[in-house]
Amino acid sequence: MAVEAPRPWFAPLAVARSTPPAEPLELDRVPTGVPDFDHLSGGLPAGSIVLLAGEAGAGHQEFALTSAVHMMLHYDDPALHQFYLGRTRGPFVYPKGVAYVSVSRRRDQVLQEVAGAFDATYREVLLRHLSFRDLSPTYFADSVVPSAWSSVTTPLLAGAAASSGVAPGGPLSALADALEAEGPSNLVVVDSLTDLLVRRGVDVEELLTLVKGLRRRAKEWGGLVYLLLSRGVAPLATEQALYDSVDGVLSFTWTTSPFHSFRQRTMLIEKFMPVLSRIPQEQQGRFIIRVSAVNGLVTTQYERI
Repeated sequence: MAVEAPRPWFAPLAVARSTPPAEPLELDRVPTGVPDFDHLSGGLPAGSIVLLAGEAGAGHQEFALTSAVHMMLHYDDPALHQFYLGRTRGPFVYPKGVAYVSVSRRRDQVLQEVAGAFDATYREVLLRHLSFRDLSPTYFADSVVPSAWSSVTTPLLAGAAASSGVAPGGPLSALADALEAEGPSNLVVVDSLTDLLVRRGVDVEELLTLVKGLRRRAKEWGGLVYLLLSRGVAPLATEQALYDSVDGVLSFTWTTSPFHSFRQRTMLIEKFMPVLSRIPQEQQGRFIIRVSAVNGLVTTQYERI
């Protein structure tokens, strides 16, 4: 008995639509102010929670400060802002200000570091646009730190009275209140998750829950939130849980090469679907970064890994 040859399968013809398909939803994009990175990525989706995880001195704090200053130049000096942005394509939306939430440091300490590391323009721009929240009283409460070291005697928030009392819910509650007050339409820098992870009495599960809730809430704010984290302090499982709780992860490391006698800083996009999908495949590698007093943090080249 002859066996009938298999018939080829053809995909069914598309059914005619009565209405054209809807256009894909295009999210507003916010530039980071790091020109080559913005040129390749097209900026970051507004409302993103970005974990800046790095080794000591590898560039994650410099990235946050460079981003804050370069974005605020959009309002102060459009010509200089265009110089820093380079050939970056838009259109972009810009945060209305910079909110710096510090867990253990004072406003003047942060500004002194900026003045010592960068050109005077950086500090001047931050002075005009910076809203500072100091959580030190709550963070150092019930610790061996003397109250005179952690007390806040003058308002730290420009244009508003900042309480020097201790928040009743502890550091996480104080952080949540600060984010809710400063988050809408701003670039928020949280310095740092590392302080919270090593603080006695802070439950890691509650911190992860807070970050997950922040990820939902920030979509309504339309700005950006940078969370600073020092690598190697928390257990690997905790770091991975944090990675899963945010929209994007930029990892900063020191690398060495057998062909060079010096170390160099690098940045890797470990997670960020709306960003990685826009970068050409041949350029999805590790960014070589440089930090200078005049230009802040810049990417000089990239290498495949």
